[in-house]
Amino acid sequence: MGTRAQVALAAAVGCALMAAVTLISLALLGGGVRPPVPAAAPQAGRPSLVRQVRATDPAPVPRRHRDPLAASAASYVSTRTGTVLAAVYDIATGQTWRLGRGRPQAEASVVKLDVLETLLAERGEGHPGLSAADQALAQRMIEDSDNDAATQLWNAAGGAAGIRGFNTAAGLAQTSPSSCVQCPRFPWPGWGLTTTTATDQLSLLRDLVEPNALLTREDRRYALSLMEHVTPSQRWGISGGVPRRATVALKNGWLPLSSTGTDWQINSIGRISGRGRDYLMAVLTSGNPTEQYGIDTIDGLAALVWKGMR
Repeated sequence: MGTRAQVALAAAVGCALMAAVTLISLALLGGGVRPPVPAAAPQAGRPSLVRQVRATDPAPVPRRHRDPLAASAASYVSTRTGTVLAAVYDIATGQTWRLGRGRPQAEASVVKLDVLETLLAERGEGHPGLSAADQALAQRMIEDSDNDAATQLWNAAGGAAGIRGFNTAAGLAQTSPSSCVQCPRFPWPGWGLTTTTATDQLSLLRDLVEPNALLTREDRRYALSLMEHVTPSQRWGISGGVPRRATVALKNGWLPLSSTGTDWQINSIGRISGRGRDYLMAVLTSGNPTEQYGIDTIDGLAALVWKGMR
């Protein structure tokens, strides 16, 4: 038995050596003959070669939008009483569009977002960067638009000087904080008389959706979460015409500028995301004959922008 096995093994080795010599000779003669290489079985947890190649492909360039504030939007605004200033920023493409011209307008309660961002920046890192007491006040200020909470946080942020310092760092060049909280012959909190432009409000909103040196990721998420949970009765304005399946984070403002209630400042700012859209929008309107008239103006404009961003 052992002798026969040794003979068989020797024969097999000899055949293998002859085959190897033949292949080497053919290769040297330029035949290029190579033994077939079996396909390697895919290894668990390792992407295939096709996936590796696709992973190195450049990301698709976002489709650029036409101006959602042109044509039909401009025509609509021309039929409305008062002054309308609006701006839209598409987060994916970085495009910005503007509508209307005029001096800076009173912020009314949209200044409360400026107050919140100032506080978050001052408190530094940490989620959400505010004490438990300040968090409770911030929730009331943003979700319910509570004026007393806003006054306390305005003072905590350093008043006009503190807000101005943050705005300078944030690049809000056309926003002027009000110099008074209790202003002569004005029954409402004076911080509502802080003036701004729609473009400056976009800058303020961009600090909530883009990395920056002023707010941490946790701060940004915290502020947007409050804006996403505004009380239902105040979910008008930039949310106009937006389906419920989309996410809306907003802050609105409304303020009678005359004792007769015939000159209303109505504003709305925030973020709309979903259904293939992700954009920021800010609308400031003055000279509205009634509060509801101004709300209707912004609702109508927002619906046109939503359609234009598809």
